[in-house]
Amino acid sequence: MWPFSRTPVVPVLRFTGPIGMATPLRPGISLASYASAIERAFDASKLPSVAVLINSPGGSPVQSNLIFKRIRQMAEEKKKRVYVFCEDVATSGGYFLAIAGDEIYADPSSIVGSIGVISSSFGFVEAIERLGIERRVYTAGLNKSQLDPFLPVKEDDIARLKALQLDVHDVFIGLVKERRLGKLKAPDAELFSGAFWTGSKAAEYGLIDGIADVRTKMQELHGAKVRLRVFEPEKAGLLGRMRRLSSAGPGDSGGLAFAGDLVSAVEARALWSRFGL
Repeated sequence: MWPFSRTPVVPVLRFTGPIGMATPLRPGISLASYASAIERAFDASKLPSVAVLINSPGGSPVQSNLIFKRIRQMAEEKKKRVYVFCEDVATSGGYFLAIAGDEIYADPSSIVGSIGVISSSFGFVEAIERLGIERRVYTAGLNKSQLDPFLPVKEDDIARLKALQLDVHDVFIGLVKERRLGKLKAPDAELFSGAFWTGSKAAEYGLIDGIADVRTKMQELHGAKVRLRVFEPEKAGLLGRMRRLSSAGPGDSGGLAFAGDLVSAVEARALWSRFGL
């Protein structure tokens, strides 16, 4: 807070990137990384508003839910109203974060929605056969190796995964209906199909409250002189990340960590590319 400034200040939280995907060199959006920023933002101003900017194609449903809960807990504790602004994309887990807002806004061209659950992987069974590689897996537990990309697909594994996805989807749907109570204006079959729409269509369907940007909206609420102060998560920086990488244990060599970072980058790129970004 700036105690000697009479200029009204609105705290801003910005969530950018995939949710939950993280490696030593590529931290993702998670409650652990954002908890301090969230608490500082809700303590930073006497104004009754906190703004949240979201530009995320989704990711971990668990981290989405944890961040959603923390924002709502702080809003209720500090008696603040949360205004969410969707930027390029607020889909899947990104929209999960958005419903933490008391009001949600977007640009007409923002991409909003994708209220569903997805799981994707690769199958390498034929590839390793052609290379003359034998896959050896030993487990204690009948289902321990389920969905192994180097083993043939099993129908029981797929059925189990789909049941899990339905459970997660039900939680997502329930929260959207609770947070957008009385505002949704399209059939469930359309809203919760996993489809996504422009900001204009999302407003028509009641997924958001209207078309606006953060500065214009905050000026409407608190006057033309209002200032926006962004609260960023604390970052270790490249040196700190490299230090964590070099201190990895014997089962997590630097090469494996870099390989994991590469996989994370590919997965993140795939998430963004679904929306033409």
